[in-house]
Amino acid sequence: MLEALTETVLAGLENVAHYLSGHVLTSLIPAFLIAGAIGAFVRKETVLRYFGAHVKKHVSYSVASVSGLILAVCSCTILPLFTGIYRKGSGIGPATAFLFAGPGINLLAIVYTAQILGWDIGAARAGFAVLMALVIGLLMAATFSDKAAGGGFETPSQPSQRPRRVTLALFALLVALLLVGSASIPTAVKAAAMLVLIALLLALLLLRFGREETEEWGHETWDLGKKIFPLLILGTFLVGALAVWLPPETFGPYLGGNDPLSVFTGALAGLVLYMPTLLEVPIVGTTLGYEQGIIGAGPALALLLAGPTVSLPSIIVLQRIMGSRRMLLYVGLTLLFSTIAGIIYGNFIV
Repeated sequence: MLEALTETVLAGLENVAHYLSGHVLTSLIPAFLIAGAIGAFVRKETVLRYFGAHVKKHVSYSVASVSGLILAVCSCTILPLFTGIYRKGSGIGPATAFLFAGPGINLLAIVYTAQILGWDIGAARAGFAVLMALVIGLLMAATFSDKAAGGGFETPSQPSQRPRRVTLALFALLVALLLVGSASIPTAVKAAAMLVLIALLLALLLLRFGREETEEWGHETWDLGKKIFPLLILGTFLVGALAVWLPPETFGPYLGGNDPLSVFTGALAGLVLYMPTLLEVPIVGTTLGYEQGIIGAGPALALLLAGPTVSLPSIIVLQRIMGSRRMLLYVGLTLLFSTIAGIIYGNFIV
């Protein structure tokens, strides 16, 4: 018994060590910095104000479908924001597009997926998530005769005194830092390039950003990190430990192909499980064995699409917010289109 427990703990620690050494410094930290900068310099109200009754549909749906880039949330964290916009004037269409896209196009999750599982499935996850958010929102609106309940959001914009090109330069440097850190290039070249980018970033902050703004950015990054990173470490440990008792080969018979049943099973598993932000990636890669080629690309993508956006706890809450019929249709559409996306990706793209 003691030997089995020791093996389990060591497997979990080994998985954490592999994760820390391979991905934190060069990819996850830059991704957290980008997410923190978005939180500090792009206000959530800037997104939410586009969902009112007075807003044109092509604007509200476009903003809703990419809102996850600004809101780094999971399926349960998005619920208060969804409730707010749904009850204060947004129609069911833009609201549900926002509900899906919030966790579905999480910037950190997309970057992490690409880093761990490959840029092909990372790009597919991002592309299908945006498309699904649009289609699900439009179908919800068409089914339930989309009408806003109230007057919408009239939050006035507060333009920054700083030229927009300065903020764009900041994000460009951060994205470059992420890309260089993620690139497969010699270590010496990578280190030199990252040092140059960090120096330019510091110079830009000193010359064009105030102390309060920089502190706010640091606060946003730290707040995001302390909420997500410990859960990610714990989840990574549990994923490694679980592999001792449930090796990836266990799931091969159910998720090993790209046939419709295997892909549907992957989407259904994602629909039921609750996975904190980013944890779906090691679950797919390590626990289910995608990195070892044990499960198919289709089921993997289906789980990555359905898992972060819907979970059993969020389904219960959604029933109370929007009613049984709307909740059932939303969940059904998520399951259907996650399955369709997985079938397309597994059979025609990979």
